[in-house]
Amino acid sequence: MTNAAPIVSSIRNHTGVIELNRPKALNSLTPEMVALIAAALAQWRDCDEVEQVLFTSTSPKAYCAGGDVRYAREGIQGGTLEDVDNFFAEEYTLNGDIAEYPKPVIALIDGIAMGGGLGISVHGSHRVITDKTFASMPEMNIGYVTDVGMAYAAQRAVGTRGKASPELAKFWGITGYRMYAADLLWTGLATHYVPDGEAFATTLIEQGLATALARHATAPAGDPPLTGLVEAIEDTFCQDSWQDITAALEGHPELKQLVAELTAQACPTSIVAAMELFRAEQECSSVREALDLETNLGAFMYRRADFAEGVRAVLVDKPNDAAFEPAALDDVDVEAIRAALHVHPAK
Repeated sequence: MTNAAPIVSSIRNHTGVIELNRPKALNSLTPEMVALIAAALAQWRDCDEVEQVLFTSTSPKAYCAGGDVRYAREGIQGGTLEDVDNFFAEEYTLNGDIAEYPKPVIALIDGIAMGGGLGISVHGSHRVITDKTFASMPEMNIGYVTDVGMAYAAQRAVGTRGKASPELAKFWGITGYRMYAADLLWTGLATHYVPDGEAFATTLIEQGLATALARHATAPAGDPPLTGLVEAIEDTFCQDSWQDITAALEGHPELKQLVAELTAQACPTSIVAAMELFRAEQECSSVREALDLETNLGAFMYRRADFAEGVRAVLVDKPNDAAFEPAALDDVDVEAIRAALHVHPAK
């Protein structure tokens, strides 16, 4: 009999296994799923029987397509903002818990990983990908902002390239560019590539992490597409405002066209907010500090009409015809975004 629970947790030969099991929704995280994952991790944290944790998915298509923003939209429209606030707060707490977990946390990202799906994988010790993997942050198109600690983690990731690139992180996090296996290893958002995810998981559970990596980890085929763009990206995305990035892109026609295509449906306020967030998270000393900034900014963003409108256009009605307000970047209230980023003292 198939288990209908959205999260199936079990201990298999010293491995705590967390299976994401909401395949029809591409494992989009609900409050219940966040709570179940947090409970399993808490239970195993000091359990001697569990030596490592494996995140995996029952979906052949997706690891996790993000947080359930439809739920958030319904809560906002239904007047249950406190529930929405709690959902995001608990999700971000979970991201921090994974980052600070005292045992190896291995995410087998064998499929789509977007938004909140990256929050429950990138902060772990091992991010194992396959040819089915792609990762992106498409929040700009729903009137939200790059969250789940990605502006923090991506700017610090060091992959096979050998160095971190805040500019590359900004490009990926704001444009919604899809990174596949070669790009993910090169940038450091992934740590290992395996040709067969199921075989890797079986060996991991039966013989441990070191043996599984030695037996299965290899290099993906082809060069990372980003290698051909990185010089132009670092030359342009070093700017502090989107207007300055746009101006700098004039000198790089190929990248200019790509960025224009990727951001054609983006919310102007989201782009400005993400620019401010990336800059702020460069200064953070921990992922928890970064997640606190996102809690504040996120609450500001999903209270705006653009969020409900963006989710409607992309995920509910799906015509991709969002009417964002303001419609022009120059009209975005930057000071309101900067004010939202700061932690306000309790009243």
